[in-house]
Amino acid sequence: MISTATTLAGSNFDNCMMNASGVYCMDSDELLAVENSKAATFVTKSGTLQPRKGNPEPRYFETEFGSINSMGLPNNGVDYYLDFVSQDQINHPGKTYFLSITGFNLAEDLELLQKVTDSDFAGVVELNLSCPNVPGKPQTGYDFETVDAILKAVFDVYHKPLGVKLPPYFDIIHFDQMAEILNKYPLSYVNSINSIGNGLYINDDTETVVIKPKQGFGGIGGEYVKPTALANVHAFYQRLNKDIQIIGTGGIQTGKDIFEHILCGASMVQVGTALMVEGPVIFERLTAELEAIMAEKGYDNIEDFRGKLNYL
Repeated sequence: MISTATTLAGSNFDNCMMNASGVYCMDSDELLAVENSKAATFVTKSGTLQPRKGNPEPRYFETEFGSINSMGLPNNGVDYYLDFVSQDQINHPGKTYFLSITGFNLAEDLELLQKVTDSDFAGVVELNLSCPNVPGKPQTGYDFETVDAILKAVFDVYHKPLGVKLPPYFDIIHFDQMAEILNKYPLSYVNSINSIGNGLYINDDTETVVIKPKQGFGGIGGEYVKPTALANVHAFYQRLNKDIQIIGTGGIQTGKDIFEHILCGASMVQVGTALMVEGPVIFERLTAELEAIMAEKGYDNIEDFRGKLNYL
């Protein structure tokens, strides 16, 4: 019997796939659609202290090889997602969900975590350090000193399972430096990568950009980013303490893409652009494709090949 089950952050999942935060997670209807699919679980939209409308539209555009977006963190506020997930835990006892949160400074991060602590949420928190699409706000994940300070403060007060969503890194020394920081803390996992920030896509016919915010600059996702995502997953797999697991995100369209993420060291994967295009039915196809690859190669479960990438 071939199994795509996995274990992450101390919880067991019957599949290794879920949505990426930002896709099919804005409200209860979207989250329930993922809940009722073949996905193992869901992660919520990154919740802020107050609801946000986000950037002006159009702010998302599908391209030939992926997508570009500048959403600006539209969300219903952390209280909405806490209420929804807490109710869903009652309806599905024993199932683990992921709550994504993001503050705009350390004080807000700590206030968000206090709200989680005060609730009956029993899942995993994903702290987003990597949103590239809020005008005037830099990506926290590129400020290594700030990441260190945030994690120190966070783990002084929060002691439940917590992972961080990271931006892509492009230099070997940056993998080294970030891993050194991450290894200092009892993280459950890192999620790598968020979109590649501040790309530009042009409509040649109209000679214009295709999204309105930031004069067309936005995060790039989809097929474009898979090589960068795989590099980040494997670089952190090589460098992180083995009790810090990895969720691989970026460029997943097929079971082969999932196989490659796991081969690079991911224990679980998240699907973004392709989920936006196909909807939650995609998880059935992806599961079947991954199982077929595993059967062809003689693998019974993902631990048979996870992290076992060969070199020339």
